[in-house]
Amino acid sequence: MKFRVDRDVLADAVAWAARSLPVRPSAPVLAGLLIDATDDGLVLSTFDYETSARATLAAEVSDEGRALVSGRLLADICRSLPAKPVDMAIDGARVTLTCGSARFTLQTMPVEDYPTIPQMPVATGTVQSDVFAHAVAQAVTAAGRDDMLPVLTGVRIEIDGSTISLLATDRFRLSQREFNWDPRSPDESVAALVPARVLGDTAKSLTAGSEVTIALSASGSGEGLIGFEGTGPGGLRRTTTRLLDGEFPKVRSLFPAEKLTVAKVDKAALIESVKRVSLVAERNTAVQLAFSDGVLTLDAGSGDEAQASESIEALIEGEDITTGFNPQFLLDGLTAIDEPVVELAFTQASKPVVLSGSVEDGGNDSGFRYLLMPRRLLS
Repeated sequence: MKFRVDRDVLADAVAWAARSLPVRPSAPVLAGLLIDATDDGLVLSTFDYETSARATLAAEVSDEGRALVSGRLLADICRSLPAKPVDMAIDGARVTLTCGSARFTLQTMPVEDYPTIPQMPVATGTVQSDVFAHAVAQAVTAAGRDDMLPVLTGVRIEIDGSTISLLATDRFRLSQREFNWDPRSPDESVAALVPARVLGDTAKSLTAGSEVTIALSASGSGEGLIGFEGTGPGGLRRTTTRLLDGEFPKVRSLFPAEKLTVAKVDKAALIESVKRVSLVAERNTAVQLAFSDGVLTLDAGSGDEAQASESIEALIEGEDITTGFNPQFLLDGLTAIDEPVVELAFTQASKPVVLSGSVEDGGNDSGFRYLLMPRRLLS
């Protein structure tokens, strides 16, 4: 194996492929990055039996071959290289990397011990890359991070014809994002539970091209596989990951059908106010929100501790209401909303609030809703 490649293209591709390498691999070879050099260029691959990543990039290949080296070490080396072409070659049981006057030698691992990387399933459809990346970023806001509840660390993808719905919850909040796409079949109907971390990282990394291909091999089963293909800097990129096993909770019914109190507030003003007032809120205590007479009053702190209060304008329809929320969860939802005016819809103080962007005055519905459970207020 011997080839020359652009330094920036190599560094970006290696960093992308190595991003999902396990910190504590169950076998040493799973910490490796597989380099395939052919007449068509380079293919860099990683796989940990759950998630695979494959980056294809152009290179001047003198001798075809394969090598398996430490992925994280190669990523660190490539990131530090000067802005000059990179030459790599196999030298016995080692790989030499030369860039300008810098020279590195890496020990190889046995390629024959590396697991077979799964193929992409048959394409299910395509979506605009920027739409997909933004929708996923909004949806993963509410995904759980507790590995003791693995089902809640996923995002449920529901495909119904030309519409995709993304749902995520950690029991305290719920996000829903809908968007249109171009399915392979107009009557396509399938669902899958995808690890939120993999989905978020993948969607964010495939924005160099105009489209992302989604490929799904099974519906809702942990035996299934989902793949994403798009363009990154320097060439084609593919990721596959196993679907999460388990039944995602039926959360759609949590969104109330009625609204007894609706408040519309300037999003930027509300975000800044929550940030200021929450400075005095002790850990795991709520920020109080009181809606009355065209004013939203935020309070935090109690008793002999530090206290804060601030009022901002609000357009309120319905009965006055006072409730409280985890300030960070509230900020997460507000930040994910695109529109400059946010709508907060209540049924009663002890029930969840539904946050969405206000679409009046000719605005477009972004398809994002965020439901947040209230917190008990300190007396």
